[in-house]
Order: sequence, then structure tokens, then C-alpha cells
Amino acid sequence: MGEAYLLTGEPGSGKTTAIKKVVAALGPEHCGGFYTEEVRVNGQRTGFEIVTLDGQRGLLASTSYSGPLRVGRYGVDLTALESLGLAAIQEALQTRPVVILDEIGPMELLSPAFREAVSAVLASPRMLVGTIVLRPYPGADELKQRPGTHLLELTTTNRDQLTEELVTSLLQKLSEQGMLKRGEEQEEKQE
Repeated sequence: MGEAYLLTGEPGSGKTTAIKKVVAALGPEHCGGFYTEEVRVNGQRTGFEIVTLDGQRGLLASTSYSGPLRVGRYGVDLTALESLGLAAIQEALQTRPVVILDEIGPMELLSPAFREAVSAVLASPRMLVGTIVLRPYPGADELKQRPGTHLLELTTTNRDQLTEELVTSLLQKLSEQGMLKRGEEQEEKQE
């Protein structure tokens, strides 16, 4: 069973930015999965899209989408999540030591296939690094309480420090598992 590092916090606390910093620090050879980005039109948030770590994009939710699944003012279309997102998770499970999931939240948890994929990651020896909804939410609460889960609550004042600590911890674990190349290990020791 793998370890999970779940970043949580209020909207705007920097969770996705922290995830991107983790990916940049570990490198694409160690991470696979996806993150979410806001879609903005004229400065207003109108939705969210899935972005795989290899650059594929697909719309997850939009204020203009009128499908039956809704979270707040957003219509949720699980198509991108269940095609691009799940494929990125499966690829990461087979080829990378770290699986990135941003976000484990109300929109994503609408998908039974996504919930199964999260369970598969947690049952594997892979490390899960993700973001998770802060407020109590069915499906997310169980993950927060799971043995082997490290819950890190980001705020605007601690986010940089917690992100650095997480990167250091992940690099150390990858080194201990023999997953870092020699040059990367030397760089880690010099820091």
C-alpha cells in the first residue's frame, strides 16, 4: 500500500500551484497524472479543465454546460476525466513512482471510475500526491483518515514552506527506493 500526500486548504490557498511545483521539482520522469486549471473568460471563472502532465486538455466543468451533473453553478462533464484523466492515472501507475491527482473533489468524485482509480493508486506501491477538498465531503473524508495518508493544510502563509518540505520528503523517499538517477541524488545532497 502506497503513501498519500494530500494537500488541502481554502480556495486560493495555492494547492494547484504547489502541485505544479512538486511536479517541476521531481521531474516528468517521476510523475504522471493530471491537475486542474480554471477556465476564465473576461476575468471571470467559467469552468475547469483537466490537464494531463503530458499536456492533453479537456473540459471538466463549465457554467455553460447543461448536463445533469451539477456542482454549484457548474455543469460537470465527466468525459475528459474518464478518458484523459483515467488514462493518465493508468499510465502513471505503470510507469512512474509518483501519481499526481489534482483534484480529489466534488466534481471528480461524481465518477465511479475515478473513485476506483484512486483506490487502485492507494492499493499500489506508488506514492500519491494530490489535492483534496477541505470541507467534509463523502468519499474525500475516508481518504483523509486512511492510514498512510499525510494531510497538509495549505494557507497563504505556509504554502511555500510546506511545498518545499513535501518536495524534500518525496526526493528522499525516491532516493531511498532507488528511483532517482545518480545526478539527481548528487543535486539532492548538495541542497
